[in-house]
Amino acid sequence: MGKGDKKTGKGKRFKGTYGKTRQRTSKKKNAETLANLVKKAAAEKKKAKAAAPKKEATKKPAASDTKKKAPAKKTATSASASQPQKPAGERGKATGDTPKKAAAKK
Repeated sequence: MGKGDKKTGKGKRFKGTYGKTRQRTSKKKNAETLANLVKKAAAEKKKAKAAAPKKEATKKPAASDTKKKAPAKKTATSASASQPQKPAGERGKATGDTPKKAAAKK
């Protein structure tokens, strides 16, 4: 009773065929069923909307009544950010070479 069995639904799905155990559904019938479901859902939605009690409008507080937020916390600054930057000649090349790599190249 596996994929190779032509008489089972699993075998028919595997092979892509139809028959007594795997019947085709007609497109016309599916369209009618879908239309009926949509109509029923719309009718139920109308009933639920009509039965729901109306909500009273709530007043929003004025801008002056709202609480003010606390000032944002300052983040710790790193040491490099607080120190001045070195002049271009003293910085060195930004090649990523370490002293060991430079010595190995020579």
